[in-house]
Amino acid sequence: MSAPPTAASPRRLGAALVTIAFLGAVIGGVGAPLITSVALDLAVPLDAAQWTLTVTLFSGAIAAPVLGRLGTGPHRRTTVLITLGLVALGGLLTAVPLPAGGFSFGVLLAGRALQGLGLGALALLMSVARDHLPPERARCAIATISVAGTVGIGIAYPLMGLVDQYLGLRAAYGLGFLISLTGLVIAWRAIPRDASRASIRIDIGGAVLLGIGTLGVLLCVAQPSVWAKVWVGATILVTAGIALAAWVVVERRSSAPLVDVRLLARAGLLSANAAMLVSGVGMYLLFSLLTRFVQTPQAAGYGFGLSGLAAGAALIPFSLFGFAAGRLTPWMTRLATARWAFVIHASFVAVAALVFATLPGSLIATLAAMAVLGFGVGGVSATMPGLVLAGSPSEETASVLSINQIVRSVGFSIGSALAGLLLATATPHGSVFPSENGYAIAAACVLPLLVLSAAVILVPHRR
Repeated sequence: MSAPPTAASPRRLGAALVTIAFLGAVIGGVGAPLITSVALDLAVPLDAAQWTLTVTLFSGAIAAPVLGRLGTGPHRRTTVLITLGLVALGGLLTAVPLPAGGFSFGVLLAGRALQGLGLGALALLMSVARDHLPPERARCAIATISVAGTVGIGIAYPLMGLVDQYLGLRAAYGLGFLISLTGLVIAWRAIPRDASRASIRIDIGGAVLLGIGTLGVLLCVAQPSVWAKVWVGATILVTAGIALAAWVVVERRSSAPLVDVRLLARAGLLSANAAMLVSGVGMYLLFSLLTRFVQTPQAAGYGFGLSGLAAGAALIPFSLFGFAAGRLTPWMTRLATARWAFVIHASFVAVAALVFATLPGSLIATLAAMAVLGFGVGGVSATMPGLVLAGSPSEETASVLSINQIVRSVGFSIGSALAGLLLATATPHGSVFPSENGYAIAAACVLPLLVLSAAVILVPHRR
């Protein structure tokens, strides 16, 4: 594909980048509301169907640093287009109506893995904004791209649930394919070339080590079944730790590292990523609790028994308030600082946890907690790029942001796994559902995580 005949205006380019990120977030959210349908339609166990979501997270996390490094070279536009083309191919594979069975499920997983590459492309879009937009417009676009995932969840869940309910599983995945094509066309028309950028070399060894380490960590936290035999889980975790340690050694000695670990070790960048990891655990822990609680049947003695479609609709306030937070974040950053803006948004997550823990029997209070959580998640997501980019060289934009995306993915995975662990612990023997107090206790666990993330982000500022 060649570059468009004329360069896009800053307004048009900014709108295009945000739209592509939003469409990619919707595609990333396709898997969650369709897990049960995959299990029923393809005759696979529910825990196997869960991999249609897990494999997307895995591939996005592994691809992010490679795409980030490619984004620092002269072929960034080509990298974006090829990545989105592979995402569209993945969408096509998920929509192919094959007979139920192992082969059909394998094709579906392959398609979902390709769709996960779109999650790794967000850093590329942010680097385009930083290089080709005026500073103020670039900051706004980067913040909005970062929060696109929050908005995409609220759109994907009810939309895909609706299509699946009335038109079937393959129609829902087919809609994801059309969305992928739309993003590809927009990118081809709007993203400019970077002919003047220096050529780069990919550190293949570093990419393999980082992929093994990241995959091992995500597997341990996102798939609790690996701990059914403790030695299996321990082996995977130790292997992941060795791979990550070897990756650090290789990157420090490489003349063309995948990621400049010396840059990542700087106090400000290190604290920002640490705060993202800890807050990500807390935010996704609360999100998992809320989405599971509203669907709990009233026969359990609590919950609201919402259908999948209704539960998806309940996430719309989450997305709307998350988008509003993203728009307000540049103003808050100018008024205070990026670090204090992070603390303020994390405080909203804490308020949501308190509301849910104290008023679980009220649907209105639970929906309000969902909306406040969306504001906090959107604000934290929008603040983070500014924190990790402060003082970072412009040529390292995509690489630095891609590592932050990995950190966020790992934090979300740990939060999801922690929610399952806490609720399993609160489930009485012989019962299907955990006790209502179990939800309150799990929500209370969010608070110390947010306090810790705030403390971590403020330490460099005080120094």
